[in-house]
Order: sequence, then structure tokens, then C-alpha cells
Amino acid sequence: MSLTKEEVIDKIEVVENGVVQVRKATRIIENGNQISQSFHRWTIVPGQDYSDQDERVKSICQATHTTQ
Repeated sequence: MSLTKEEVIDKIEVVENGVVQVRKATRIIENGNQISQSFHRWTIVPGQDYSDQDERVKSICQATHTTQ
């Protein structure tokens, strides 16, 4: 029996006011079959520090967060 844990940013959305919504999926895989999945969500508002985020999230924040 082989159990593995996989964490992946599976959804990145930008809403009208420039807020970036991020979702991370945590999946438990047993012998190649997913047996469990849970999600953690957070938001990044314009002006907020996002330097510790995934590279894809950083790219989207750079493109959508503009100075006023």
C-alpha cells in the first residue's frame, strides 16, 4: 500500500475589484487512486504583499494589481 499527499494550487481567480482568490487542493493518493481531497482558500487584495506566493499567483497579482 502506497499513500502520498499532493498539494497543488488548482484555482486562481480575479474578481472585479482586483482581489485575487487562490485555492489549494490537498489530495491523498492510495495506490494511484485519490481517496481524499480538501481545500484551503485565501485572498490577496491590491496592495498586499504577495512575495511568498506560488509563482503563478505572483504573475497574476503583478498583472492585475495596479497602482491607483
